[in-house]
Amino acid sequence: MNRHLYKSLAVALLASAGSVMVWGQIPAPAAVPPGSQTQNPSAEAPASSTESGTPNPQLKPNPLEEMRKFEPAADEEYRLGKGDEITVDFAGRTDLLAKRVVRPDGRITLPLAGEIMLSGLTRSEAAKAIEGGLAPYYSNLAAQVTVTKYTANRVMVLGAVEHPGPMLFDGVPTLLEAITRGGLPTAGPEKRPQIPDQCAIYRGSDKVLWVQLRSLIDSGNPLADLRLRRDDVIYIPDPAARFVSVLGEVQHPGAVPLTTNSTLASVLASVGGITDKAGGKPHIQIVDPAGGTTRTIAFNDLLNPTKNLEVTLKPGEIIYVPQTGFSRATYYLERLNPMTQMAMVFSYAGVL
Repeated sequence: MNRHLYKSLAVALLASAGSVMVWGQIPAPAAVPPGSQTQNPSAEAPASSTESGTPNPQLKPNPLEEMRKFEPAADEEYRLGKGDEITVDFAGRTDLLAKRVVRPDGRITLPLAGEIMLSGLTRSEAAKAIEGGLAPYYSNLAAQVTVTKYTANRVMVLGAVEHPGPMLFDGVPTLLEAITRGGLPTAGPEKRPQIPDQCAIYRGSDKVLWVQLRSLIDSGNPLADLRLRRDDVIYIPDPAARFVSVLGEVQHPGAVPLTTNSTLASVLASVGGITDKAGGKPHIQIVDPAGGTTRTIAFNDLLNPTKNLEVTLKPGEIIYVPQTGFSRATYYLERLNPMTQMAMVFSYAGVL
């Protein structure tokens, strides 16, 4: 392989492995995450340049479009999950009727067929899996799976709400429904419930979407009540709180409040440290969405007492610990949209 091509590929992979999905905030210049700076509405995203030095402006993602991509489709078919109660019916074979609960491991057990994995399957896919498991013992079976009780749609609401914790939904959960059920934060001497200015939705260990909730509601935008996915975590920050987001290969990703003594090492310790998938020598990325900059810190330098390294953090920054290895770098390169590989602040002009 050409040496120049190989070097370029290696640099691209390393940059991709350290990038973070930073999705757009709703257009409201007066309502930005704590500690971030006001964006110039006319500012453009940083431009790249070709090897010849000719400017090559990059397209900017539309914040509202990024929110729509984050939201599941309204007609998205339900997929079974742990705790769901189902009925398995077979046409013309009432003797095989079965009622089961999907176990925590995602499986059910049927006579003869034994264990069958159903978690993550649609009802029609589950029926095919059951038919396949029983095919050696019965011919021409036609199974039908019905969900009699939905318990897998669980989301977590944390932060400045009256009743933080996990919540179960029979149907597709929505943002306002989850926040309202958690108990809106109160303010003023009369302790009246208040719609939060903003909230964060964490999905998995590598996605976070900031939603300027009050601005959406005031403008009548239906995305204020966007649909959620199971296991989403909604974080409602205290208006006076200072915090950072920790994503990637850590034990407990999410929001971490900052104190006057917070450093990178103390924040990583508060989330349980890094996982084995980060490898022995990870390079931690600290992304500042407000300024569009990234700092890279070697984890080994934090552990080296001779370097006496204390990395201070700013509110609103995102700390990302990537997976290790060439294959993991390739994974991130393929997974991340090229338009979101750079941590950038989206221009608010002309969005609404």
